Amino acid sequence: MPKTALPLSEAQIRAMEPRATRYSVADGNGLILEVMPTGNKVWRFRYTLEGKRQPLTTIGDYRRISLRVARERARKYAEMVAAGVSPAATARRDRGAEKRVDLLRDAAELYMTAAMASKSEEYQRTTRRALDKDVLRSIGNKPIGAVTSDDIVAICERIKKRGSPKMALHTRNVIKRLYAFLIARQLATSNPAAVVPARFIATQDSRTRVLAPGEIGTTLRAIDASSIRRPLKLALHLLVLTMVRKSELIEATWAEFDLKAALWKIPATRMKNGREHRVYLPQQAVAMLRDLREARSSRTFVFPSVRGEDRPIAKSTLNQAVKALGLEIEHFVLHDFRRTAATHLLEMDHATDAIETALGRSSKETATATEQAAAAEQQRSLLQRWADFVEAQIDAVPPAVTARTRAAA
Repeated sequence: MPKTALPLSEAQIRAMEPRATRYSVADGNGLILEVMPTGNKVWRFRYTLEGKRQPLTTIGDYRRISLRVARERARKYAEMVAAGVSPAATARRDRGAEKRVDLLRDAAELYMTAAMASKSEEYQRTTRRALDKDVLRSIGNKPIGAVTSDDIVAICERIKKRGSPKMALHTRNVIKRLYAFLIARQLATSNPAAVVPARFIATQDSRTRVLAPGEIGTTLRAIDASSIRRPLKLALHLLVLTMVRKSELIEATWAEFDLKAALWKIPATRMKNGREHRVYLPQQAVAMLRDLREARSSRTFVFPSVRGEDRPIAKSTLNQAVKALGLEIEHFVLHDFRRTAATHLLEMDHATDAIETALGRSSKETATATEQAAAAEQQRSLLQRWADFVEAQIDAVPPAVTARTRAAA
């Protein structure tokens, strides 16, 4: 019984190195990829007609034809073979039309395959996410040359209505880079995103950094595995889970906490808006605080200075601890945790007002006891969902580990 070919992945294809002689790897359904000594990779279709093995039919250059398109062509050719028809002439016509890569959906696949191969996994994921979630759903089936600046503006406006202006700007930039790539390959003549000014989509703040889900996991796993003091590890975790400002956390006193009720009341005197802030602690945060309380060296401060229990740790301590880790997370500072939480919670469809409240920015009074109870339940649910999301990123297997494991298998 012939061995069934395991489907290829883009990552596997990118990792294939040339050898002294050409070699081929099967994807299934007659589709194979030949790797030349020069490093070029070419899609071929292998088939048998009337009981005789036929010469390989060329589908095209991997740099121009994505895995998805190659599979579609192989399926089409297999159907022709099943009907007793040679696909050779059709394949030649397909190759002749390849310069067009007519639809934006196929152009995006080509872009991800050819232009993004050398980028980091995180960069590829954030680009793919923007394309799949908003761009291709809307205009993926449009011819490349038919996409207009009005299409780009419409996509960005829809994203802004979700409360994500920075994501709208990011998506516009992804489209702009995609079209620059297509122009360089003579697949497009103009860039519809280039004529949409960034200032019309979102204003640039001094800080706009948002950690991708994988970066959250990478950061917190690195903190867990580091040699920094355990209280500082827990402080950094709590900074993520509670969404508070750094000063609000490091100056916290035990008197502010009711761990049985899973509630932290930060007094108005310590809040930027001058109002008491209630943090409805998720289960993970309560467990960390119990751990800290059992090992506490100060009756007053949750994070006391090692030089004396009458004061908390210095404001620079957590920054120095993270800096010492040497994380490969670009342009990241601790305050980005708050923006990161807000952005991902918006993506989870939480209301902007609820997120602003969780961040301690709301100045709105809650009128009745019923409204107060509903608001408290909303906040508890929001913070628990955020903590569960963060925990999932910590537990996720990094892509590089997954790839190595599969390779070893």
